[in-house]
Amino acid sequence: MSSSPVALPPPQRGQPCPCGSGKLFEACCEPILNRQRPAATAEELMRSRFTAHVAGNFAHLHRTYLPTAKQPYVEEPAGQPFQWTRLAIHAHEPGKNPDTAFVEFTAFHVESGVEYPLQERSEFVRVDGEWIYARTVRQGPAPFKSAHPKVGRNDPCPCGSGKKYKQCCLGKA
Repeated sequence: MSSSPVALPPPQRGQPCPCGSGKLFEACCEPILNRQRPAATAEELMRSRFTAHVAGNFAHLHRTYLPTAKQPYVEEPAGQPFQWTRLAIHAHEPGKNPDTAFVEFTAFHVESGVEYPLQERSEFVRVDGEWIYARTVRQGPAPFKSAHPKVGRNDPCPCGSGKKYKQCCLGKA
């Protein structure tokens, strides 16, 4: 019997950080959210942004998003926020220059007792020494890439018949 997924509680000192790093909140995302120190990496900023969503810290989300980072924050009436359950970081890769990086992650939220994934690959840039979320590069899982080379029409058929692919298995596929 499986239990329904439960939304994360607001982060608290002495408790594990909601970002899933395994560290306590005060040693992980709290100093970044409170502007005591900047995120050291794009992944660390991604984790702090997830924690900000859990905590309802929309000022942090505003100042760490490239299109709004230089604009003053104006608090708006809160809508119905997602109830976040967990974060999984799949990859953290450098970009073409040292001030660009990509983070691939899945953030999970619960609605009506059902957990839904939000999978994304995001670009982060370093501006004036601080990492900023720039944009979503891709939503959803990475495209599937076959490990086998594509068979051409005039190539020998991979079934081993000795015929050309177009005269053997192409029409059967």
